[in-house]
Amino acid sequence: MTTRRTMPKRTWLTDSPVAAVVLPIIGLAAAIGLWWGATVAFSIQPYLLPSPWDVVVKFFEQPGYLLQETGTSLLETIEGFLLAIVIGVPIALVIVRSVILERLAYPLLLMVNSIPKVAIAPLLVIWMGFGQWPKVVMVLLMCFFPIVISTAQGMKSTPTELVELMRSLNASRAQEFFKLRLRYAMPQIFTGFKVAISLAVIGSVISEFVGATKGLGYVIQQSGASADTTLAFAAITLLSVMSIALFYALVLLEHWLLPWAQEKR
Repeated sequence: MTTRRTMPKRTWLTDSPVAAVVLPIIGLAAAIGLWWGATVAFSIQPYLLPSPWDVVVKFFEQPGYLLQETGTSLLETIEGFLLAIVIGVPIALVIVRSVILERLAYPLLLMVNSIPKVAIAPLLVIWMGFGQWPKVVMVLLMCFFPIVISTAQGMKSTPTELVELMRSLNASRAQEFFKLRLRYAMPQIFTGFKVAISLAVIGSVISEFVGATKGLGYVIQQSGASADTTLAFAAITLLSVMSIALFYALVLLEHWLLPWAQEKR
């Protein structure tokens, strides 16, 4: 007796491009509403937990300063993320070509990834000074592991029968790589990119807690020292907006570059 596989029911909420935009906005609005409601219902003082309105007011008190610091953190995040792609993807491609290299490299990757990044931040300042490079390298370290692992796993996801078919047609190594293996790997690679971009924002903030004079992490540290909780929440909100914007920028890029991958879902 064979069992028939039932396909999930597709509705407007799952298929409509409008729903893909509206539903996240509703979720964010609900979260902000709960935050606001909690501050009102429990009469929480602004120095403990400011309301969303207090955060908006604080932003408009010094928008130039906060946007300038946002630009600094954004630049560090993007530079470190791109550097992680440039270094991580080729390393993953080399690793998957050899079982020996894979077994040699994975313990080292796990070791580097398991080191608390907060502990590395002061060392990066000692080694590289107080400029932008320690921040970029911290972002690189945060992004490197998920990019390498997702790329390596994606390259292994190519069906064996398709590889054998390409070889039976006398396809070259380059044709096999670009027309088959890379195509099947791209959805998995983009999954790693989307994980890494959120970690990139965290990495930039961690690096700005140590030896920095600018950036949103520096703003949070200074506002904590002066007990200006509202300013800290304004900086945290900007970090959240930046992280969401970068994540959905990658989602849009994935939809544009890999429309065939979306059709399979």
